[in-house]
Amino acid sequence: MDEDTPQQPGPAEPDPPKPGPQETFRALLRAQRVWDTVLPAFDPAGAHGEPLPLFHQWFAEAVAAGQPEPHTMTLATADAHGRPDVRTLMLHDADARGWHFATHATSRKGRQLAVRPEAALGFYWAAQGRAVRIRGTVTVADPEESRADLRARSTGALASALVGRQSEVLDSAERLAAASRDAWEQARRDPEAEAVSWTAYVLVPDEVEFFQGDERRRHIRLRYRHQRDAWVRELLWP
Repeated sequence: MDEDTPQQPGPAEPDPPKPGPQETFRALLRAQRVWDTVLPAFDPAGAHGEPLPLFHQWFAEAVAAGQPEPHTMTLATADAHGRPDVRTLMLHDADARGWHFATHATSRKGRQLAVRPEAALGFYWAAQGRAVRIRGTVTVADPEESRADLRARSTGALASALVGRQSEVLDSAERLAAASRDAWEQARRDPEAEAVSWTAYVLVPDEVEFFQGDERRRHIRLRYRHQRDAWVRELLWP
């Protein structure tokens, strides 16, 4: 064939198949990094004999490290059949009595706690590769404490509590908008308005675990177990 003779193009190569949504998700999932920062050191030998002081210390250090919403936690409960449930809510206090939170007694978690007054809490502070797990029994605070908790909340939080009906089926967004608008007006008009079902709870711990991540996966796990009116400390394999 003469060099000046134009060559006929061959058949076009087919485009490679595009990844499906599942493959795209997996690739995105596996590309995420964990603890892309310098993690703090933690010597469990120097930890306090009870878990509460260490929790206070770690919480303050999470705030100082810029951890977003360090007071956010997960609450795990179980229903009458033992089926687990979990949600995210805010810590209201942590003192000698236990870890405090509040919700409507008529909500799903409120109903579950009425049947099985046991729960677990989980905190995760990614800024420092730290987590805290707490298990124990849940007690109901007296009505005055529940009212005081409600009065201490912001206008928006009070309005949300006044809307009520948490976990019920919502038939339309318009009904929520109307109820929310009325609740905001009531909260602004009466900062001491009461939501009858609003209830404060205290989780009394019998087990608290502090987890400190390590870049080489030699994680430190310090567990406190309440036994015979005292706390027993022990290390766990990661």
